[in-house]
Amino acid sequence: LDDDPTGTQTVHNVPVLTEWTPGALAAAWEEAETTIYILTNSRRYPQEEAETNNRQIARNVAQVARSQCVEPVVGSRSDSTLRGHYPGEVTALRQTLEGELGLRYDGLVIAPFFLEGGRYTVDDVHWVLSGERMVPGAQSVFARDTTFGYDHSRLQEWVAEKTLGQVPAAAVMSIGLRTIREGGPDAVTYLLLQARDRQVIIVNAASYRDMEVFVWGLMQAERQGQRYLFRTAASFVKVRGGIPDRGLLTADELW
Repeated sequence: LDDDPTGTQTVHNVPVLTEWTPGALAAAWEEAETTIYILTNSRRYPQEEAETNNRQIARNVAQVARSQCVEPVVGSRSDSTLRGHYPGEVTALRQTLEGELGLRYDGLVIAPFFLEGGRYTVDDVHWVLSGERMVPGAQSVFARDTTFGYDHSRLQEWVAEKTLGQVPAAAVMSIGLRTIREGGPDAVTYLLLQARDRQVIIVNAASYRDMEVFVWGLMQAERQGQRYLFRTAASFVKVRGGIPDRGLLTADELW
């Protein structure tokens, strides 16, 4: 579920829906190989309206999933500079999907890494490329957004800030670069299997390779019965959907 029209910039050959009726979702389900984008554009709407739309989409997705006898992997694609209706949209999705599909999520994954935009998460601090300098997110111009502003760059503290303390910083799990780069997918899986009761999980990444290792560990945990809901930037979706790189369109292809 994409809260802004720019979210499809890292993918290709995927259905992109601007409506979310059960019929439209079912048709896209038949067409898609791995991934469907639902363009909610919710960042432009007040929070209450954004949450209402997320609930309706979740109900319709659940209806189609039941008809197909499958369980969907659902992600809330948001801004790589941490702007957006968090945690409202994720909460609306979680409550509706759990109620409609009779499941319970073990973890809520936050992965704002976006290589193409110069946004990296290192030592749990989210960094933003500003001109020729990397600055912590809370020191960027984006953090002064009048609607979605924030004061913390360390993501555990950002989660506590955005949830008004309902999720304390100390309760947030971190998947660090050392785990990813030295332990590999098995170490990621081990940590993810510890998540219970919708624990918030921060993903560090500074390259697509980092994200690929995390996703492979994630999929192993999913195969063992764990369930996760996602709040991420665009790079995660590309990797989780197994969408390969491709060059820019040529003039002949456009024609």
